[in-house]
Amino acid sequence: MRWHLTAFAFVMASLAAAGYAQEPAVPAMGETTPVGTANDDAADDPAIWRNPRSPGASLIVATDKKAGLYVYDLGGKVRHFVPAGRVNNVDLVDMGRQGVIVVASDRNDEANARLLVYRLDRQQAHLLPLGSVDGGKGEAYGVCLWRKGRELHAFSVLKHGVTHQVKIAIDLNGVSGNSVGSFTLATQTEGCVVDGRSATLFVGEENRGIWAFDLRRSAGASPTLVAPVDGKHLVADVEGLALAPRGSRGGWLVASSQGDNAYALYSLPEVKPAGRFRIGGGTFGSTEETDGIALALGNFGPDYRQGLFVVQDGDNAPAAQNFKLVSWKDILAAIRKSSEPK
Repeated sequence: MRWHLTAFAFVMASLAAAGYAQEPAVPAMGETTPVGTANDDAADDPAIWRNPRSPGASLIVATDKKAGLYVYDLGGKVRHFVPAGRVNNVDLVDMGRQGVIVVASDRNDEANARLLVYRLDRQQAHLLPLGSVDGGKGEAYGVCLWRKGRELHAFSVLKHGVTHQVKIAIDLNGVSGNSVGSFTLATQTEGCVVDGRSATLFVGEENRGIWAFDLRRSAGASPTLVAPVDGKHLVADVEGLALAPRGSRGGWLVASSQGDNAYALYSLPEVKPAGRFRIGGGTFGSTEETDGIALALGNFGPDYRQGLFVVQDGDNAPAAQNFKLVSWKDILAAIRKSSEPK
């Protein structure tokens, strides 16, 4: 869902009146070529593959939810495009011998969600289609992946609040999917991410907050609202979610706080508010109305030594929407500096 600038101005005025400080602005270090759909809300969600042998040759897979899937290099150049139609969210995971598997939520049929499955050709920067599996009855919205040992599990988040856990098998005959559970929230959902260390699924309910599901328990177990929409740290709509794991339990959960054009940071494992930031300044400008986000730690080359944060930019005028690339090191440094005593 989109906010207009008048709504954003109202939120910011309310926060200022209540005494909340402005968040630090972190400049983007790069951006992608705009998506092909102009004059529309089209760019939506990114995923990141880090090349461990040659960090500068890493890739970004991202959606134009009106047209298909892009593969970008770190310079933002389009390396491949798949005209898959209305694909909303995307995620990827390295499955070892099976390669890097990419899954996108297919909403071409709003009554019957599908999950499109690809293998990422890392040398050619191309997506190779493997097939599709059932994502549940309803409109496909979000998707996130979990490598559980040698198994690949996808979480198909439907717009009306139901999430289906689908075990995906890949063999010489293509792909097949088997539903192994479902999770239900009351209203519209989209963003999700899995912390494999604790087998925790985080799902964003756009107007209420971030919920945690314990995947070690039965699918019918009650979730926990770990990060409510409070109009301060997290402002509706809750959109993209991303994870930066550190050690066996620590790290950060990041959420797109779309309602005030910011990003909310939470420390793990307790999911405690740990700071907020915006993206702005520098050569590539600011981001607004962000939908999907992605975060990957590790070395991505000189500009992204400790990790890469990629976000959808909902207002890239006069060009079409695109994705901005930000240094994770810069984000953490800005948050630390903003929290220092004045």
